[in-house]
Amino acid sequence: MSENNKKVLIIGAGPAGITAGYELMKKGGYDVKIIEETNEIGGISKTIRYNGNRMDIGGHRFFSKDDEVCKWWENVIPKQGAPSFDDKKLSRSVHLSEGGPDPEKEDRVMLTRNRVSRIYYKKKFFDYPVKMNANTIKNMGFVTTAQAGFSYLASVVHKKEETSLENFYINRFGKKLYSMFFEGYTEKLWGRHPREISADWGSQRVKGLSIIGILRDMLSKAFGSEKNKKEVETSLIEEFNYPKYGPGQLWELAESDFEKMGGTLQKNSKVVRINTSDSKIVSLTYEQNGKEIEETADVFISSMPLKDLVNGMNDVPKKQKEIANGLPYRDFVTVGLLVDKLNIKNETDLKTLSDIVPDCWIYVQDTGVKLGRIQVFNNWSPYLVKEPEKTVWIGLEYFCSEDDDFWNMSEEECVSFAVSELVKMGIISSKSDILDSHREKVKKAYPAYFDTYKDIDELISYLNGFDNLFCVGRNGQHRYNNMDHSMATSFEAVRAIESASTDKTALWKVNTEQEYHEEKKN
Repeated sequence: MSENNKKVLIIGAGPAGITAGYELMKKGGYDVKIIEETNEIGGISKTIRYNGNRMDIGGHRFFSKDDEVCKWWENVIPKQGAPSFDDKKLSRSVHLSEGGPDPEKEDRVMLTRNRVSRIYYKKKFFDYPVKMNANTIKNMGFVTTAQAGFSYLASVVHKKEETSLENFYINRFGKKLYSMFFEGYTEKLWGRHPREISADWGSQRVKGLSIIGILRDMLSKAFGSEKNKKEVETSLIEEFNYPKYGPGQLWELAESDFEKMGGTLQKNSKVVRINTSDSKIVSLTYEQNGKEIEETADVFISSMPLKDLVNGMNDVPKKQKEIANGLPYRDFVTVGLLVDKLNIKNETDLKTLSDIVPDCWIYVQDTGVKLGRIQVFNNWSPYLVKEPEKTVWIGLEYFCSEDDDFWNMSEEECVSFAVSELVKMGIISSKSDILDSHREKVKKAYPAYFDTYKDIDELISYLNGFDNLFCVGRNGQHRYNNMDHSMATSFEAVRAIESASTDKTALWKVNTEQEYHEEKKN
């Protein structure tokens, strides 16, 4: 540690925290410590190991239109230069990187995977996002298709004021498709009807996505130039990269590199106070092994939830504290199930091991079950599964609220409930199909866009008044960011720190501008 170096304390070892620490150590001139509440790193991008199988919490596609992010990923884990296990078994063509590592021989390797996600609705598969093609028309039937078409035309003629997420979706898809494919699922996800949710969520998650966008994408792929073919919506990509052993592998490797450069990671340390004076953070206090420890620094980077950050600060005005305490979250439960096979059949042209369905995610739109999505881990990476040719390892994703009845179920009760829903949907035959199971619970997985969220700009303005505080990441900004957006907030924070700027505008602009998704940055 150099006396001339600036000391930086980073709260949280998720993607945003690790990215910030890594970038600062790479630039030099900083002493950096990351303080993590748990014994794990990666936040919700961690990978869980269980009985030889691995679970990706939430599913993380490594795709970005931000070249800085893509280069960062590839610097940590290079892209595959030879076929993976399933590529070889299936004689499947895949993009290879010249001179890249062989995933059958090396572990530090990024795979290229097919992006297949579909909607499971009334025991039929629909494309995700919804596409008005022969399969959709066949599944919906002529009458429903006609209703959807006229409903969409009506939405084109009579635009609704986008005062809610409901109106946002209706304007883009029409009321019929909205009611079929968005209304029930959104309520499952957030526990609120879309009419109660800010349109901001839609604008950040499905920016240019609409019937017109989907048709434009289809025509571009069929007839467009190579340039046009590249300029498609994030939600419409057909390939993505993925670490051999899941997203947690990338963050474990990045954290290891961070420590080799001289950075420090301190786990099992919960930040309980952020001590302020004269528009600056002067120190923070964390609990470790039952003791409270106070530590000073020149710069503080926070990826902890805004609610917790503000409640830990002294002398916060009443209005700002009320906004922070009213910010809502949705919590998340994944139930991992190991089975011999699924009852749903692969009726696509895509080859898979044991001919399982090719989906990474299956979105469950039926409101008769609580289940929100199903991950098929075999399709993310065959290396997540101990025996990928003999078993199917799936993750059942549930959205809930901390301390509600579902959250408080015992693991045995939760697994039994999840299995009963799969049987009801016809995806497995009976409870006896289950070979193994594991449950994971994640608090504050999804920052939500209702209640006091409408006043968040006032809270942001207050926090930006602390010159040496930089809020980054999904929970650090209370924004439903993808992983690449969370990383981009840290890039902006590091640039501000490097230039000794107190202007936080660039940090808060990430994932708010329409062109961020629609055009690749050069």
